[in-house]
Amino acid sequence: MIVKFQRTGQRRYAVEAQRPGRPDVVMDPAPGYDRLIPHDMMHLVVEAELGLTRGVFGQLAEGGDAGTFHVPMNSGENSRKLARVRKRVKGKGSKLLRAGRDESQRSERATYICWYEWLARSSSSDRVELSKAMAKQAKQVRDTAGDAELQFLNERKMDEICKHLDQLSSHWSSLEVGQSIAVRWPDLSIVTAPNRS
Repeated sequence: MIVKFQRTGQRRYAVEAQRPGRPDVVMDPAPGYDRLIPHDMMHLVVEAELGLTRGVFGQLAEGGDAGTFHVPMNSGENSRKLARVRKRVKGKGSKLLRAGRDESQRSERATYICWYEWLARSSSSDRVELSKAMAKQAKQVRDTAGDAELQFLNERKMDEICKHLDQLSSHWSSLEVGQSIAVRWPDLSIVTAPNRS
């Protein structure tokens, strides 16, 4: 699956999942815009690195809609056919959401913890300051995660996650409105450099 992140406005972005053999889905606008890295891009990295197959992107790869994506209408497309496709994707998405509830919550916790750690480990004093404002909340999230969950966020894994976040952030933060970056799931390779869409 290829996941495309596009800057659609000064503080807006969209996410498109291009799924071979399955209908593409989009979320536009997507929540959690950030000039450094959008929330959903962080989820992509964390879920891939932790091997979560029922988080947002695992659900999308399996043909669901993760509760927030939809099948877009293409010009000249038959509206009845589109309605059937949307209904099928929505039904599959509902099943995957139920099956993935625990993993999705784990993904949310891990993403917050990794966001905090990524900022705290930065060489940028501005990012370190941002992390200080998140410290209390990060501790609370860690406390709800439990030992079994946290063992996967060991030092080595955190280093790998931060390395991917650094790489994607450097691409994302250089995009202008209308430009995008595409990343392959689950190996996190960048398949397109920033370009006009």
